[in-house]
Amino acid sequence: MTLNELRYIVTLAQEQHFGRAAERCFVSQPTLSIAVKKLEKELGVALFERSKTRVQATPLGERIVAQAQLVLEQSAAIKDIASAGKDQLSSPLSVGAIFTIGPYLFPHFIPQLQQLAPQMPLYVEEGYTSTLRARLRKGELDAVIIALPFTEPDVVTQPLYDEPFVVLMPSDHPLAKEEAIAPEQLCEDNVLLLGEGHCFRDQVLEACPQLQQSIEKEAGNGHIRTAADGSSLETLRHMVASRLGITVLPLSAAAASQYASGVLVTRPFAAPAPQRTVALAWRASFPRHRAIDMLRNAINQCQLQTP
Repeated sequence: MTLNELRYIVTLAQEQHFGRAAERCFVSQPTLSIAVKKLEKELGVALFERSKTRVQATPLGERIVAQAQLVLEQSAAIKDIASAGKDQLSSPLSVGAIFTIGPYLFPHFIPQLQQLAPQMPLYVEEGYTSTLRARLRKGELDAVIIALPFTEPDVVTQPLYDEPFVVLMPSDHPLAKEEAIAPEQLCEDNVLLLGEGHCFRDQVLEACPQLQQSIEKEAGNGHIRTAADGSSLETLRHMVASRLGITVLPLSAAAASQYASGVLVTRPFAAPAPQRTVALAWRASFPRHRAIDMLRNAINQCQLQTP
């Protein structure tokens, strides 16, 4: 059993295709196939179910692949331990963030991180919480920035900051005359929300339960109240500017408007104002603790703008 063979089965389980897995491992398809069969013969079990269109790990194979992933991570940790005298801040760091955080946090903390760790390249990506969770678990991301609640075995989750929600509306909207808005006041208007799959949508509906009841009632009448699935906070902002309704945004997104002054306005919620807790998560086995510390420090030093 070799580390290469373990890497092959982990990649094959992820790709579910011999050709794509071979490309990712920079070997020929026959080489990868022979290595997988050799490992199966050595273990005396079938790791994968093979068909003409798909390769899928067997139930036992899934357990072995998960253990192989841990072994690969630990082997990488051995190299880091061996080079403990070297700077942990000189290797690339891969960070993911959910769609409703990344576009508004990245521009603030990346310059801070470059000052704290100028020799550490940063790879960033955005995604849904479920996607980032899977990529973190597979070792494809080193850390993720998400909204709580977030739990995952063998993953450390640390709160970073709390962010309040605000209501975005056209500047001449009747609610613009209010100093603060109660959640139940939103039910009188067309509230635009993100599509299914966005955790921020769920957080807004949790903070404003009357909206959920109103949506269910209108859906039963054949009316559609929410923005199209897969929309972004920027799409919602444009729809509000087009006078299609009002929306709820996290404070950082509300402050990032590119519209001229006087087109849109925000109003806070009445106390207790709904908010979300933004957190940083990384695998407990990730060996580059200084890199995580620098990432956390860079985010904590950010002074997010307010509207």
